[in-house]
Amino acid sequence: MRIVFCGVGAIGSTAAVLCRNLEATLVFIDFDRVESKNLLAQAFVKPSVGKNKAEALKLQLLNLHGVKAESFGVRVTRDNVAALCGSADLLIDCFDNQASRVLLSEFARGASKPLVHGALAADGTFGLVRWDERFVPDAEDTEGQATCEGGAHLPLIGQLGATLARVVQDFVKHGTRRDAMVSLVAVTPTAT
Repeated sequence: MRIVFCGVGAIGSTAAVLCRNLEATLVFIDFDRVESKNLLAQAFVKPSVGKNKAEALKLQLLNLHGVKAESFGVRVTRDNVAALCGSADLLIDCFDNQASRVLLSEFARGASKPLVHGALAADGTFGLVRWDERFVPDAEDTEGQATCEGGAHLPLIGQLGATLARVVQDFVKHGTRRDAMVSLVAVTPTAT
């Protein structure tokens, strides 16, 4: 199985580290670089600062856990989405913007690829794990707004990343597609 994480910031890096036990090829796509402020809310270590996030996560999994992965340090666009995601058996959306979510959703639907979204509300009050057939991206309050800078919402990011990883594990092992709403009070499975 080939699992492609699209976006490995706070949610994506947390979930990916928790999926390291799967018998699958993990693939990371992210154009961004690790900054010092990312160390508070993302699964990166200090020596990764300045490196591409996808490549840094790949190296960390190899060095810390002996897990081999693949990385692509590029932005997903209409021109490359098929090349980057076409061989995926499962797509995981951890983007932090509506335009990228919509692009990935359109590709997944057109290519009949399973896609699960992990999303955090900008105000940090809740997060969602939702399969694409039941996902409608909300409009952003401010285009490209950051949702997890400088360690904000860290406990919720951890819960959301862990919930997303569990949903991925359940899909890989049993083929189930479970949604969830996550808050600091509870993780609530939603109807499937």
